[in-house]
Amino acid sequence: MAEEATRNLRSATTGFDALFSNDLEKAREIFGGGQSSFHALGAGVCAFLEAALGMEAGLMANATNLLSDAGEGAKKQHSAAKVGSSSTRFPAGTEWELVQSDSVILHALTLALSESYMGYLQCFYELNKAHSKFTKLYKTVYPVGLDNYATPATSKAASPSPSIRSDASSTHTTKQRSSFFGRWGASNLSAQPVANPVSSTPDGPIEELIMSGTAFGYGLFNLVFSLLPATVRGVVGFLGFKHDRKLALRALAVSANQTDVHAVFAGLVLMTYYGVVLLLTGYQADEAHILQQYRAMIDHVESRYPTGSLWILNRAKLLRMSYDAAGAIEVLQNGLKGPRPQSFGQADGLIIFELAWCLLSQRRYEEAADMFIKVTEINSWSHATYYFIAAGCHVSLKNHKKAQKLFDAVPDLLEKKKIGGKDLPTEVWIKKKLNFYKEKQKRWTGSEENFAECIRISPAEELGIFWNTHARIGRDICEAHAKELSAFSPPSATTSPLVSAEDTPKPPSTPYDLDTPDELAVRSLMLGSVHRSVSQFAAAREYLQDALQRQKTVKVSTWVAGVAAFELAVLDLKEADATLGGGSGTGTDRLLLNDHDKSAWLKVLSKASEQLDHALSLSPQSVDLSSRLDSRITMLRDEIATKREMVQSV
Repeated sequence: MAEEATRNLRSATTGFDALFSNDLEKAREIFGGGQSSFHALGAGVCAFLEAALGMEAGLMANATNLLSDAGEGAKKQHSAAKVGSSSTRFPAGTEWELVQSDSVILHALTLALSESYMGYLQCFYELNKAHSKFTKLYKTVYPVGLDNYATPATSKAASPSPSIRSDASSTHTTKQRSSFFGRWGASNLSAQPVANPVSSTPDGPIEELIMSGTAFGYGLFNLVFSLLPATVRGVVGFLGFKHDRKLALRALAVSANQTDVHAVFAGLVLMTYYGVVLLLTGYQADEAHILQQYRAMIDHVESRYPTGSLWILNRAKLLRMSYDAAGAIEVLQNGLKGPRPQSFGQADGLIIFELAWCLLSQRRYEEAADMFIKVTEINSWSHATYYFIAAGCHVSLKNHKKAQKLFDAVPDLLEKKKIGGKDLPTEVWIKKKLNFYKEKQKRWTGSEENFAECIRISPAEELGIFWNTHARIGRDICEAHAKELSAFSPPSATTSPLVSAEDTPKPPSTPYDLDTPDELAVRSLMLGSVHRSVSQFAAAREYLQDALQRQKTVKVSTWVAGVAAFELAVLDLKEADATLGGGSGTGTDRLLLNDHDKSAWLKVLSKASEQLDHALSLSPQSVDLSSRLDSRITMLRDEIATKREMVQSV
C-alpha cells in the first residue's frame, strides 16, 4: 500500500513538473492517466490555476468540480487508511487528510477571486470548514512549532559558524533524484547557512508531502484570513478565529524549503505576497529584507523551470520593485519571444498583463494600449476593463478618435456574463466614469458624442492609482506627470517644484480643462503621489491634503478621500525614513537611532496609524474599490507594527 502511494505520488509529481514548465497539455495527460487522489488533485490544480490566472467563470466551475472530486476521493482513502498501520511517523492516513484539505483551501480561493465582499465571505465559510483539519495537522506534524526548521533565504544574522547547515540541506544536496524531487533538492539556496537548523527531516516522499503540505496549508490558511477586508475579519473575530501573519509567512517559508510540489506553491504564494506588499503598501519597514526574501524564492525555483511563465513573471516583478522598469520590460518581452511550451495561456496572459502595466508606468502609452488589448486574446476576464485602460492610453496620446472607438466598445463588453452574475468592482467604477465623461461633454458641446475629446486626466493613469503605479518610477517620469497635470486649467494652488513657470497654465480659458471637484481632487491626488516619489515631501503633502479636503464636494470620485488619507500616512513614513534615519531598505540589523530620533519615530508611527483609521472610515463598502484600499491598509498596518518593533528594539 505504501509503495503504491509512493509510486502514484512520484507519477503525479511529473505532472506538476510539466505544469510548472508551461506544458499544461502534458500535465493534464499525466494527471488523467492516474487513478489516485494525487492525480485527481493535480487535475484540480490545473483547473484552479487556469481559473485563478485567467479569472474566468467557466473555468472556476470546472475547478470547483475537480477539486471536489479530489477531496471526496481523499476522504475515502483517509477512512480506509485509518484502520491500517502507518508507513510514516505520523498517524495512518495523514497524507490523504492533507490532500483533502488541499482541495478545500484551493476551492475556497476560487471564491475570493471576485474581490467582492460576498466572495470573501463565501471564501471564509469554506475555509472555516477546514480550520479544524489544518489546526489538527499542524499540531500533529509540528508539535513544538517551526523555529527549528530552515527556510530558503539565508538568515539576517550570520550563523555562529559558516559550516552550520540544516540536516535537510546536507541530505538533499547529495541526492540526485530524477524528476522534481532531485532538481529542487539540488538548489544552492538549501545549502546556505541558517540560524536555526532543521531538527529532523522527512523520511521519504510521503513524509515530505505531509510535512511540506501541512506547513503550506496552515500558512496559506492564516495568510488568506489575515488579508481579508476588515468587514469580513470582523466576522472571523466574532467566531473566535485569530490569524497570525508572521506564523503564516514562516510556515510558507518552511514549506518552500522542502522538495515536494507544495514547496513550489509555497514559494509562489510568498513571491505573490511580497510582490503585493512591495507594490501596494507604499512603504516597507525593511524593504531590503523583503527584496532578499523575494529574490531567494525566485532563485530557488526559476532555474528549474526556465520556460515557466510564472517564474519569468516574478523575475520581472522583482526588477520593477527594485526600480528597474527597463529591465523588467526586457525580461517580459524576451519571455514572450522565447521558445517554450505554449499550452498554458493563462500564465502567458499574466506576463502580457504585467508588461502592459510596466509600459504604462513608463508612459509608453501606445505599446501599453496594444498589450492591454492583447490580454483580451488570452482570457475572458473583464474585457471592458482592458479596453477602458487602452482607451485611456490613447487619451494620453491625444489620439481621441482611437480612444473613442475603444470607449464605444466598452458598454457591450460590460453586459457580458459576470463572475457570480454580478458586476466586478472595476466595472462598477468604469460605468460611473463613462457617464461622468458624457455629462462633461454635454456641458461643453450640448452632445455626448465624441466624449473622449473632453477628457483631460487619462482614465488609465487614474485607474493606475489603485495599482500604485506612480510609486516606483524614475524622476523623469514623475516630472512628465507633474508637467502634464500642472498644465491643466485652473492652476493648482500648490506650486510644483518639478514644473517651470512656462509650463504652468496661461490665463484660463472657458471652460476650464478640469471643471468639476472630482477632477481637481484626482489631479491633486496624482500630483501628491508623484511628488512623494521624488521626495518632494512638502509639495506632496499640500497636494494630498487638497485632495482630502475636497471630500464633501466630489460626486463620483468618492474613493479619492480614503486613498488620499492612506497616501498621507505613507508620506509621513517615507519622510521619517529620509529625515530620522534607519530608513526602509537599510536592513533591521543596521537600524541605528538616538533617543530623540527613536521618540520621533514612535510619534510618526502613531500618527500614521491614526491616518489609516481615518482612511478606513472614509472608505466604507459603498465606495468604489474599497476592498482594495482595505487590503492595502491591512498590509501597511503590518509594516508599521514591524517598524515599531525595530525602533523599540534599538
